Amino acid sequence: MTQTKQQLTFEEYLSYDDGTDVRYELVDGELYAMTPAMGKHGTIAVFLLIQLYLEIQRRSLDWQVRLNDVGMRTAERRVRIPDLCVMTLEQAQAIENVAAILITPPLLIAEIISPESVRRDYRTKRTEYAALAIPEYWIVDPLEQKISILQLEEGFYDVCEFTGQERIVSPTFTELTLTADQILRGV
Repeated sequence: MTQTKQQLTFEEYLSYDDGTDVRYELVDGELYAMTPAMGKHGTIAVFLLIQLYLEIQRRSLDWQVRLNDVGMRTAERRVRIPDLCVMTLEQAQAIENVAAILITPPLLIAEIISPESVRRDYRTKRTEYAALAIPEYWIVDPLEQKISILQLEEGFYDVCEFTGQERIVSPTFTELTLTADQILRGV
């Protein structure tokens, strides 16, 4: 992520447009350019999007899954844009004609680890997402070849890690039959 020194309020962030297609997170008033998902990161993100979409359709749930285009306001001057977000249809409708920033916690967030995001995704975002009361947070780590599924319990995340042919266990997607290896390979 590339940082700018420009200080913005949340309201200024909502209307910020630098004339490019670059997406920015807001961290303590400063803009951080999000690098586009490439290679394996992009493959995993699209695979998860498709698999979760299919599961939502199969179970006829009033949910929507989105790929890195919805922000979470995690503090007064802080907005995070996760790699993947599962929200209710009501939440999706609430952001249809405004900046796609959720104020209420979505059902599930997933972040895919890149070499430059390890600390941010494992520590910083974990703390912010717990404070926002996001019930389930996936950390997909192709570097360590594991998937961590964090479930919120009394304000803190309990972690279950999955590797290889282990079937992941998701409190939100209880009938999902994906293994860690399938997700990490994106097939």
